Amino acid sequence: MTDFAAIDFETANECPSSVCSVGIVVVRGGEFTDSFYSLIHPEPEYYQWFCRRVHGLGPEDTDGAPVFPYVWEKAGALVEGLPLVAHNARFDEGCLREVFRVYRMDYPDYVFLDTLTASRRHFGHSLPNHQLQTVAAACGFDLRLHHHALADAEACAHIALRLL
Repeated sequence: MTDFAAIDFETANECPSSVCSVGIVVVRGGEFTDSFYSLIHPEPEYYQWFCRRVHGLGPEDTDGAPVFPYVWEKAGALVEGLPLVAHNARFDEGCLREVFRVYRMDYPDYVFLDTLTASRRHFGHSLPNHQLQTVAAACGFDLRLHHHALADAEACAHIALRLL
């Protein structure tokens, strides 16, 4: 697969709709052609300590950020017509579907592919785990800013080029 958009969301709390950042890397013809990152004002609008501990974002980062529909005006144009790839796609697809529902937006039935599933199939038990940073390293990518949405999307794109 040489044409796709890798996507990653970070959430503010346990609600899938609480996306607080998104990273997207567009790959066409096997080459990285575009990227997009934005902070997002989450809905519902509160941060759980465990989410903050994972990605380091809080209300001080997103209070002035746009809400999801404004972010997706730009992001949606980038991914139009492309399959979306995520590491643990169930999470990212769930976030996308739920935030579309919360804002009463028509969901365009994106096709999602999962690099986590591909990793388990390809590497089996040869890796200690199939976490994003582990699989990225096995695919030759050094993920230094894990849980930054754009860095995670870039890692996912590298994995997808190798495994999908």
